[in-house]
Amino acid sequence: MHRVTNPEMEERLQGGHPNSLGNTVAVVEEVLSTPDPLLADFFHLYYSEDEVVRLRVSNGMKRIAAANKPLLLPYLDRLLTDIAAIDQASTQWTLAQLFKTYEKDLSPEQRTRALEIMQGNVANHTDWIVLAQTMDTLGKWAKKDESLKAWLLPHLARHAQDERKSVASKAKKIIASLS
Repeated sequence: MHRVTNPEMEERLQGGHPNSLGNTVAVVEEVLSTPDPLLADFFHLYYSEDEVVRLRVSNGMKRIAAANKPLLLPYLDRLLTDIAAIDQASTQWTLAQLFKTYEKDLSPEQRTRALEIMQGNVANHTDWIVLAQTMDTLGKWAKKDESLKAWLLPHLARHAQDERKSVASKAKKIIASLS
């Protein structure tokens, strides 16, 4: 595990309700206004011991990608390796969203790794948001990739039977879009 490089930034992202944004938006605005050196410090907070901080970093990464897509390009390899290894639902669903955002920017090797991560999550994860976001990205990618589509459809059929309405309806919607 790497060490956190900006303890003050980490402290600002701690506390409050675990599902709230806390100070995420304010910190992201600062990162966007001064990406050098703040983006590296913010990214390093993925290595925080505090899972609430990691959740807020994930939310912040989506915001940064939406506001200034090129900023995260140098981080794609680390997202595909170090960050993908974090066993936390918010990290995994954020990766699916970022992979959709950066689909055209991924090298063939990065795309292969992103597919491995997402296929593993669709096959094995139980978190409903991870499943929904990952199915969404894979469904989009499968429209242009017949082998992915063939792999994905049986998993979608299984998830279409999920007792959680949000998972089942997302799976059914993607099946329909691929038909």
